[in-house]
Parts: sequence; C-alpha cells; structure tokens
Amino acid sequence: MFRRVAVPTPFQIGAVNAYVAGRTVVDPGPDSEEAWSGLVATLEDEAGLHPTDVERVIITHPHPDHFGLAARLREAGATVLATPKTAEIVGDFEGNFEYERGFFTDFFTRCGLGRDTAETVTGLPEAFLHYAPSVETDRTIADGETVTVDGVTLTAEETVGHAASELLLRYDAEGEHRALVGDHVLPGITPNPLLQPPPADGADRPRPLPAYNESLDRLAGEPLDRLLPGHRDEIADPPGRIAAIREAHEDRTDEVASLLEGPTTPLEIMEGLFGDLPATEVFSGMSEAVGHLDVLEARDRVTRREQGGLLVYERVE
Repeated sequence: MFRRVAVPTPFQIGAVNAYVAGRTVVDPGPDSEEAWSGLVATLEDEAGLHPTDVERVIITHPHPDHFGLAARLREAGATVLATPKTAEIVGDFEGNFEYERGFFTDFFTRCGLGRDTAETVTGLPEAFLHYAPSVETDRTIADGETVTVDGVTLTAEETVGHAASELLLRYDAEGEHRALVGDHVLPGITPNPLLQPPPADGADRPRPLPAYNESLDRLAGEPLDRLLPGHRDEIADPPGRIAAIREAHEDRTDEVASLLEGPTTPLEIMEGLFGDLPATEVFSGMSEAVGHLDVLEARDRVTRREQGGLLVYERVE
C-alpha cells in the first residue's frame, strides 16, 4: 500500500523514509532544496502527483528530518495531521528549542558539564531550525482514532520514547498486520530516547528510556507482521527486532550500573561509556547516560541526590 521514498537529509542518520499512499504523505523529510527536489521528483515519477495534488501530510514525531517539508506541502494545499503533543512542538519549533536550551543548559551543568560547555552543547541544535520551519496542524489525531488513506483504515497509537510523542499507524494489507512506526523501531540502529524537558516550568522531567522500554514490551506482544520504519529497510520480523533492541538496552543498563563506584555524576557515566565525546555528540551521550540511570532508579537499583550543586547517583547494595 505505502510506497517508500528515501528523502535525502544533511544529518548523520542519512536518508529519511517518507511514505506515500494515494494523496497522503507520511513524514515528508527536512526542509532543504535537495530534499524537496527528491520528494517532488519521486511523487511525479512514481505516483503521478504534483505537490498541489497532495491532500494530507501525517507527521509521526517532531524531529526536523521527519516534518520539515510539511510547511511547504501545507502551503501547496495539504492538511497536516499530528498528535496533540507533536502539534504543539511543530507549531512553534523555534520557541520549543529556546525552552529546551534553557532547561538543558542548567540540567547538564548539574550533571557535571562546565557551564560554557553546556551552553555550547545546547546551542548546537539551533542549526537544525533551518530545516524545520514551524507548521500549523489542521487535525490532531489521538490514541485510538482512525484515518482513512487510499481506502484503508489506519489506527493511531500514541507512544513515547525516541521523541516526546510518537505516532504509530496500524493497518492491514496483503494479508499482513503492518504499522508505520517512525523511529520507534529501526533496523540495525538502536534508537536513542533523547532527553526531554519538563512539559512546563516546575514540572517533573520526563523519563524517556523507562517509558520507551515499556512501549517496546507492549509492542512485542502484538500481532504485527511488518514494520515500516523512518530509516532504512522494512522490518519483516518485528518481535525479533524489538527483542534485539531491548537486549541492547538491558546490556547498557547493566554496564552503567557497573560504572557506579561511590557517588557518580552523569558526566562520569557518559565518559565511562564513550570516553571524551565531541560537543556534537554530548546531547545524545548524556541522553543515554541519564536514561539508563533513570531505568536503574525506577528499579530501585540506584539512589539520586544533590551534592555540591551536582546530581550524583549511588548503587543500592
């Protein structure tokens, strides 16, 4: 049913998968001339569509490589669908970035980074704003709601993990139970549940990795035959791939636990895992370190406290 279109991106991950069915495009790619040319050429050559023929754009999650071209397609006449949380983020992507930058500059300083380094790390994603112009959502789609694409009913599931909101779309085709999963499950890559700021000042910080593990465990028990991911090839063995991701997570959690020798900061955990990372990799590295500490804390295997203005974790014996 869905035709996969590999849209080029300027990011390390490489091409992103847009999916086309009828006059609907899922995750059109980042806002760059190269991506736009690639998407338009494929739409015309393989689907016989001009951008003005696209009636609907569905965004699986609010990352620049997935939603950036939604604004151009909306200007050409398409309506945009996303979960309420994704709609909130992509509706003011620059404002959301500024909020995240302020929170994580302080948070990473408490994790052990020097203030100047924290400001550099949290400022780097500003370069991504060029590829992700804000876009208004015309219809929000909540967990359990349906949308019809090219005569086929897709059922929405909203989950979390890799992003603050991730939309999975389930449907039946060619005798199989399938799902569009964005970056929630990827072949050959273990998705990194990136740290997220609190939904509002004073609220608790979300714990993406524990939530992601729970989501994967639920998904593993469901009768799915094929997954259509946001990058690389289709996944023909969903239970096997999910099990591999969960095993990688558990191995890393145990590795983090082994690094706890007395009071330990997240920075010390990150350095123990990855050594001296360049500034461009610190956000993802810190996401992994803090994420696995969150898992250990949820399992009562570590305690967390403030010490001298820093967050420190200790193993529970």
